[in-house]
Amino acid sequence: MFYLIGLGLFNVEDISLKGLNALKKVDKIYAEFFTSKLIGSNLKDIEKIIGKKIIILNRNQVEEENIFLKEAETLNVALITGGDPLIATTHSDFLVEVHKKKIPYTVIHGSSILSSAPGISGLQAYKFGKVTTIPFPDENFFPKSPYKAIENNLKMDFHTLVLLDIQAHKDRYMTVNQGLEYLMKIYNEQGEGLINPDTLAIGIARVGSEDNIVKADYIKNLIDYDFGGPLHCIVIPSKLHIVEAEYLVEIADAPSEVLDNV
Repeated sequence: MFYLIGLGLFNVEDISLKGLNALKKVDKIYAEFFTSKLIGSNLKDIEKIIGKKIIILNRNQVEEENIFLKEAETLNVALITGGDPLIATTHSDFLVEVHKKKIPYTVIHGSSILSSAPGISGLQAYKFGKVTTIPFPDENFFPKSPYKAIENNLKMDFHTLVLLDIQAHKDRYMTVNQGLEYLMKIYNEQGEGLINPDTLAIGIARVGSEDNIVKADYIKNLIDYDFGGPLHCIVIPSKLHIVEAEYLVEIADAPSEVLDNV
């Protein structure tokens, strides 16, 4: 049997009872934390609540070697990840493989940033367009596609959820500030664009934790705001409904003039 289990957003307390009960029964537990990670708990915390040792896999071991799929032919094996295992990952490929091999499988979902961030932003979920991700730039690597994705959403009056790069193996997590700097670099190079220093943005940090932050302001102000530790993401709103605007002003400390533009 193969179990694909999401651990939720922030710490071990986010693991569902269904997921916890399944993990206590399996023979082996593997984990990948390069697509998402429980920032509020370390490996020992997770092992303690489950009562079993967890084997951490790197990207190559997950995507190329697939050892957990081979073992699932004779053992009850689980692969765990932060968030939801079928959101913003390639894990659906594993279900195709186990189905071909006629291995029984179960998916146990977890809370995901793709629903939680739009929700805590106070914006209406059905008004979101394409999700985009800002990567860490590298030598000869600075794609403008995130900027274009946001622009395209704005042209269609859609809000945008902007995910920020995670390199967990390097303990490197992009901040709201770095993400906004990335967008402003593209704007400055172009000399024009719909996303500019006067664009309203929402910075979100540590969704699911007790010290989460949701802060709305113009990019020129938000770019220097201290959001604290990871994980971060950004929301770029399009046209606001009065209810959305009131939420941003009252809950996310947006400038009161936002209400005047509704």
